[in-house]
This record gives sequence, C-alpha cells and structure tokens, in this order.
Amino acid sequence: MPSQATLGRSVSLSGRGYFSGEPVTVELRPAPPGHGIVFVRTDCGHDATIPAHIDYRVPDLRRTTVARGAVRIEMIEHIMAALAGMAVDNCEVAIDAPETPAFDGSSVAFVEAIDRAGVVEQSYPARSFVVTEPIRVGDDSRWLEARPHNRPECRLHYELDYTPFDVIGRQSYQCVVGDGDFARDVAPARSFLLVEEARQLRAAGLGRHVTYQDVLVFDDDGPIENRLRYEDECVRHKTLDLIGDLALCGFRIEGIVVACRTGHERNAALAAALAQHATLQQTSRSA
Repeated sequence: MPSQATLGRSVSLSGRGYFSGEPVTVELRPAPPGHGIVFVRTDCGHDATIPAHIDYRVPDLRRTTVARGAVRIEMIEHIMAALAGMAVDNCEVAIDAPETPAFDGSSVAFVEAIDRAGVVEQSYPARSFVVTEPIRVGDDSRWLEARPHNRPECRLHYELDYTPFDVIGRQSYQCVVGDGDFARDVAPARSFLLVEEARQLRAAGLGRHVTYQDVLVFDDDGPIENRLRYEDECVRHKTLDLIGDLALCGFRIEGIVVACRTGHERNAALAAALAQHATLQQTSRSA
C-alpha cells in the first residue's frame, strides 16, 4: 500500500496571474499526514484557509476556483495537477493574491519547485478510493466515466475533438497518474485557446498583458507566434487539467477514468461524484 507524501522543505516561486495580471508569490510548504492540500491566503490573515476540496469549488470562467466565505483562490488546477502528478498528498500552499501565477500556462514551474523541495514519504498509508462500479457524468457529447481497474493505479484516457477546427482536430492521450512520467510527458503541456476566444477575453478586460508567447493561441494556420512542444499538446493539457480537477476529490483514485470533450465543470462533477461514493464506501465499512 503506498504511503502518504509531503515536501522535504518549503519552496517559493513568483509570477503573474493570467487573468488579473497581478504579481503573486506562492510558497509550497510541508504538511503532516492527513493534512491534504490546503491553500492559505497570506494577504488575508492566517485564518484565511481553503481546503483544496470539491466542497469549496465555485464556478468560474475557464479555470478552477475554490472559495471560503469572501476569500477565493483562482486557477488552482495547474498547482493541483503538479502535486497529484508528483504524488504529493499533504502540502500547505501559501499565496499572497487571489490568483495563482500562470507562468507559461503549464505545470512545469510547479514541478520544478517540487523537485527542489524533494518529496518525502510519510509513515501513513495514502488515502485511496477504489472504483468498483462505473460512475458517469455528462451527456452524450461531453462526458466522463470512472471504471474499475485490475491494477492499483489511476489510468486516464482523454479524447479531444475540435473538429471542424482542423488545426487541432481530434487527439487522444492516456497516462497513469503518479507513475513518474508526469514531469516529462504532461507537465509541459500549455493552456490553449482559439484566437476568437482570446479576443473575447481581451474585450472582457481579462488577460490583457498576456502575449502569444505566454499561451497557445490558434488560428487556422496553427499557434500564433509560437511552437508546439508536442504534436498532441492540446490533449495533453486537457489531461493535465483533468488531473488537477480530479485531485479535488481529496484522495488517490484507483480505477480508469475516460474523458470525452470535457472541461473544468464536468471534471468537477466527476470529482464530486467520486467523493460522494468514497463517503458511502467508508460509511459501509464502518457499519
């Protein structure tokens, strides 16, 4: 049975938020067994904590946000993906602004910070949920399903379909969460959007400082003033987001998760369904 893990030491990194453009510093700190991932807004006082759990997620445009009362933290999916992909169960994430730093739209900076801190096993078993029956959310065109698996791992399979926008088209990708390949194969995949979507965000006053070098923006010919890191970088980034969103269920998943054309809303719906099934499973065992 795998053990829980935390960081070997605290490590900090600074950048700017994608949507706000405001400067922000994040410090990743070690945490005791059973602590989970908890955000602390240091600019709002020591009591301004928000557990990184689906119960605290609130709807937001093109990003995953958690809130507790008037305190909120936006775009947490890339940090959450890095922690889950590097098998870190317990961490305090101190942040001095309401939006996490975007960097290049991937999880690379967070993975590098975790590498600098080191990952340390703790003498407590990791909290896991074993999928024993299919759990499905969504509709016929956009859906996710968690399925039983014959191995104690979380295998993800994502199907992306951007037709008729052929420059992205259809892509598929699969990986095992926490198998050691996240840093190389998933973490570098960057956020992307279509040029019309970028114009709409700018018109709404969001991301005005962001350049074509900061995010992948596609027109009919491909990325504008940028180059892909992988031919299938778009589906890899969707997988990255999925890893980060599913981490909000608060435990490691043992099963297969298949996703088709989903985003943060439906990813969160599956995380909520998994958390509910885990509670029922725990209640059944305790009875």
